[in-house]
Amino acid sequence: MDNPILWMLIAVQVLMGAFDTLAHHEGTERLAWRASQKTELRLHGVRNFFYAVIFFCIAWFEPHGAFTVGLAVILIAEVVITLWDFVEEDMTRKLPGSERVNHTLLALNYGAILALAAPYLWAWSFLPTALVPVTYGWWSVMATASALGVGLFSARDLLASARSDRLKRTEPAELVADLAPRQSILITGGTGFIGQRLVSALVAGGHFVTVVTRDLRKADDLAHPVRVITSLDRVHSGDRFDAIVNLAGEPVANWIWTQKKRAKIIQSRVETTEALEALLQRLEHKPDCLINGSAVGWYGLCGDEELTEASGPAPAFVHDVCDAWERSANEIKMLGVRVVILRIGLVLGVEGGMLSRLLTPFEFGGGGVLGTGQQWMSWIELDDMVRAIGFTLSQKDLEGAVNATAPHPIRNTEFTQALAAALRRPAILRFPAGVLTALLGEMGRETMLGGQRVLPVVLQKKGFIFSHPDLHLALREITGAKPARRASILAQIRARFLPEQN
Repeated sequence: MDNPILWMLIAVQVLMGAFDTLAHHEGTERLAWRASQKTELRLHGVRNFFYAVIFFCIAWFEPHGAFTVGLAVILIAEVVITLWDFVEEDMTRKLPGSERVNHTLLALNYGAILALAAPYLWAWSFLPTALVPVTYGWWSVMATASALGVGLFSARDLLASARSDRLKRTEPAELVADLAPRQSILITGGTGFIGQRLVSALVAGGHFVTVVTRDLRKADDLAHPVRVITSLDRVHSGDRFDAIVNLAGEPVANWIWTQKKRAKIIQSRVETTEALEALLQRLEHKPDCLINGSAVGWYGLCGDEELTEASGPAPAFVHDVCDAWERSANEIKMLGVRVVILRIGLVLGVEGGMLSRLLTPFEFGGGGVLGTGQQWMSWIELDDMVRAIGFTLSQKDLEGAVNATAPHPIRNTEFTQALAAALRRPAILRFPAGVLTALLGEMGRETMLGGQRVLPVVLQKKGFIFSHPDLHLALREITGAKPARRASILAQIRARFLPEQN
């Protein structure tokens, strides 16, 4: 196959396939961590295995006779699996528009490849059975690299499909068991990482939920029944809400902090909160409580200092963001509404947040320590976060700042080791502070190299019990890690016949 057009089409197929895998399957969709996509992952695993065989074969061999027939069977099987995959995707998830376009282009390009390859395959099938060594220079190198890449993802997808059954979730209704029945709750930011799980819990618990979102497409992923509105202006003055949960805000750590980005981060939070204040002023029946989001960034960068709700802040942009948001929310207290400010730590879950961005690199051995690794990470598991919201809603005498973090903050080094252990992967890399700062500026310095050692004193005094207080156990459950292996035979013998001396 010394046809340069054919090889260029193969190269285009590889690039489009890589984009689909990295941008969609690993990026926006995170298929490997969605229990619902077990069958799709299996199909991807088998298809990628076939691709690995095809790429390696055409890179170094010219198949004749029976080998040609075998290669043709694999090419046809790939078409069948792809069609099956299209049906499975449509039945189990809503594909982004870019993924649908990419799939169409992949199918068209694959058809062109088959059309150009058919004459070669036809001619080779009549030759004596053999694998004739050939080389096509850099095209062979490209095909070999592609075979290794798709082979690696084939193995990972098949392992991920087996892991799907271990990605267990708590029944959502249990997360808001503290609430009185049939509450009516208005949520901003309900289509976000925390918001979606909160909506699921409230709906499952029999509560009435109204979600404010400007992107109706995201509302399709919410649990139903739920009322969705695009603006607080659409709330009637006579509507009744028992509580409001305000989680809306521009993401902080998804891009470098240009002046425009900084302004958008603050304005998105303040403007939404001010709009809620205007809504409350015209409601005939005011809610009992506003649960307003904030973050542990309010404390700034305080090194090893243990931080409670009574601690003061240190200078930092993350403090400026949280402080502006909290000041805006506290204005609502003047309307006779109880205001709780949740200073939220790093929320851990496979569906979103910081952890979801680390899973793919850690799975492929690319995990490592950030800077010195001594910076503190105050974290909370996603379901504990939702339970904390439900708990604070139910505590009528609770108001003011509340740290929404697990009781045991950890350093970045320990977090890295715990995640690597949960995934059973090495994490030997180290990302120098200078490089992160040079690439990401203040965003990298404050959110990756800085940290806060925050303790949930108020929650614990009120009697809140964390389901996931230990990071190592939490990560094992979140990632669906296999149960720990049984002790070795030698260890069992020693335990049986050589008990420890007191």
